[in-house]
Amino acid sequence: MKQFILGAALALAAGAAHAEGVNGTWQTETSDKGAYLHVDIGPCGDKVCGVIAKVVNGDESITGKNIIWDMSDQGGGAFGGGQIWAPDTDKTYKSKMSLEGNGLKVSGCVLGGVICRSQNWARVN
Repeated sequence: MKQFILGAALALAAGAAHAEGVNGTWQTETSDKGAYLHVDIGPCGDKVCGVIAKVVNGDESITGKNIIWDMSDQGGGAFGGGQIWAPDTDKTYKSKMSLEGNGLKVSGCVLGGVICRSQNWARVN
């Protein structure tokens, strides 16, 4: 029984470490028009969410808007089960993301995975 409790505690600590790793400010890829976002990612309850913190060369009225929500930590730096909003198309996609080194790969799909988009985001802080 002690081994089970220790194992469960270690698993929870590892999950929290990955969630901590994704927390912070991330910069999206730059669009063809030179626009990009800074997205603040952090906990929202037991999930991970992201809010647009800054808009560069784009529509500043979206600052403060949720862009990522309901992401679940799936372990190993992977997150899924959430949604992402694409400001350029005003569409919401089923989303997943994964930590890759000091980057974050973010992807989303609609129509059962027929149409997908992905970006590699860079850590700002």
